[in-house]
Amino acid sequence: MRLRWLAFLALIPLTSCSLVYKVDTQQGNLFDKSTVDALKPGMSKRQVLLIMGSPALTSPFDHDRWDYVSTIRRGRNKMATKDLVLTFKEDALVKIDGDYFPEDPEQMIKDARKYKRQYPDEKRPEDDKKKKGGQGQG
Repeated sequence: MRLRWLAFLALIPLTSCSLVYKVDTQQGNLFDKSTVDALKPGMSKRQVLLIMGSPALTSPFDHDRWDYVSTIRRGRNKMATKDLVLTFKEDALVKIDGDYFPEDPEQMIKDARKYKRQYPDEKRPEDDKKKKGGQGQG
């Protein structure tokens, strides 16, 4: 009888490993489409710094290249890595390369539902939504 309990207790940690929730992990500079779209050629380094924040990497050999690196892992999925490279010439932004995490509304709603979050429009009954949409017209 004790051997069964001991075997049962020994197997619990092995079976629970896959049941443990994995938190989404974001690291680095995460920015959306509107932030990147705010960058315009000719902006000074200071203006870019105010919009984007500090770069993740600056080369000691090339002061005119700023690298923004970010990673995200959703649950147990593979880690996605994105980078954005800004190139300056004479303290003015001349080139924007790389990719970033675009703001995807469908993915944001899916994530919100995963965590049992509701947007204000989802909480209201359908009749109230129609009334609010019809206000101010006519």
